[in-house]
Amino acid sequence: MIPASFDYVRPSSVEEACQVLASGDDVKVLAGGQSLLPLLRLRLAYPSALVDLGRLPGLRGIEDHGDHVFVGALTTHDEVLRSAVIKERVPLLALATATVADPAVRHRGTFGGSMAHADPAGDLPAVALALDCVFVARSVDGEREIPAADFFVDYLEPALEPGEVLIGARVPVLGPGWGFHYEKFHRTAQAWAIVGVAAAVRRSNGTVEEARIALTNMGPTPVRASAVETALRGVDLASAASGGTDPVEEACAEADDGTSPPADLHARPDYRRHLARVLTRRAVRAASG
Repeated sequence: MIPASFDYVRPSSVEEACQVLASGDDVKVLAGGQSLLPLLRLRLAYPSALVDLGRLPGLRGIEDHGDHVFVGALTTHDEVLRSAVIKERVPLLALATATVADPAVRHRGTFGGSMAHADPAGDLPAVALALDCVFVARSVDGEREIPAADFFVDYLEPALEPGEVLIGARVPVLGPGWGFHYEKFHRTAQAWAIVGVAAAVRRSNGTVEEARIALTNMGPTPVRASAVETALRGVDLASAASGGTDPVEEACAEADDGTSPPADLHARPDYRRHLARVLTRRAVRAASG
């Protein structure tokens, strides 16, 4: 299908991009285009103008700031995957990014585009939620920080105001004692997740001291599995592996609490709830190993 007509703008600076975006409510940002272009072709989006950020300086790159890693919005998935800083300092982001679509998409798709698209079936929003990332947006009035817990407002709706451009995100470095895993169930290697689980577990002397669990495609936004996080605190991992009653399995049985999974051609809500419990158990065990 052919997209509806629109104006095309390629700004020379972030400030100019902000001004164009503030000029109308139906102006869209184009970064890698891997999420937006299919919507245009199917006429599910009707922007009056596209603002192409692809060649703007300063929005691409990965910087290690000690307690966090800053990832620029235009950094591609492939650049995230090849980054030694990401692999060493925030491995959960690398694990999830490796499951995004295929190499062709990862070479064009961007970190910021995935976040700003706010698709609950996307892999990276759940990671941002689990790690308590902080997004940085810029407008003509200056910069604004948005915690991941507040960034994903509704289905395909980020907390970006008209005239704001996503600059990037601060990804916290959790430090020693943490284990990470991203578990995903999908129909094919290139497909969206039917359900995904981002897990970070901090262990000490064989006991879970803290857990952070976020779910992909279990509602209109990524969801923190708070009940699981609470139930895992203090669990003795040695007893969980020794047989008998498994406290990890019992905790992960609450993974679907507070969720509202969608129904579509690929899965019913009850099947997604089952997957959430199973995949959370797998992710927690892998992150705890």
